[in-house]
Amino acid sequence: MALRHAVLAALIDGELSGYQLAKAFDTGVANFWHALPQQLYAELTRLEKEGLVVGREVVQDTRPNKRLFAVTVAGLAELEQFAKTPTKPSFIRDDLLVMVQAADHLDTEALVAQLTERATFAEAKIGLFEAQLRKMRGGRDEEEFLRHGERIGPYLTCCRGLDFERGNLEWCRRTAAVLRERRAARARR
Repeated sequence: MALRHAVLAALIDGELSGYQLAKAFDTGVANFWHALPQQLYAELTRLEKEGLVVGREVVQDTRPNKRLFAVTVAGLAELEQFAKTPTKPSFIRDDLLVMVQAADHLDTEALVAQLTERATFAEAKIGLFEAQLRKMRGGRDEEEFLRHGERIGPYLTCCRGLDFERGNLEWCRRTAAVLRERRAARARR
């Protein structure tokens, strides 16, 4: 997958400014794709040159003018073609896992601190995802929403992000507990 497809998917529901797109990446798309604002602006420029998005200037009285971007028919066709492309399995690439791999030879106190920090981050993300899912459901229970909701794609990707962070939280807590137990056992010898 390229950034272009993530941007097109983020714009599929309507016009967004570059700033709004960056916010959408921070909240909704962040569970499966990370991009810096400058990367998003550069990608919008490329997509517009290729005719996959169209931008329009919005004049504002009290603020600087802004550009809103929307997916074109060609952009939808690009997403349709992308959806037919076989996917590759994802893999984990994480500095913390490298550290844990070497845990038997490292200062476990520092490693436990990093695991605790990552667990705290995961807890915060879980809270954000849960709130976002409730907002998307709009008072409906999940089964009702999944059967009759207008747009379930963002909901389902948010569910994946929630599951991912729950897994991170569980793994961080368990790994930190194991490392603490082993350190305590060594200290007792």
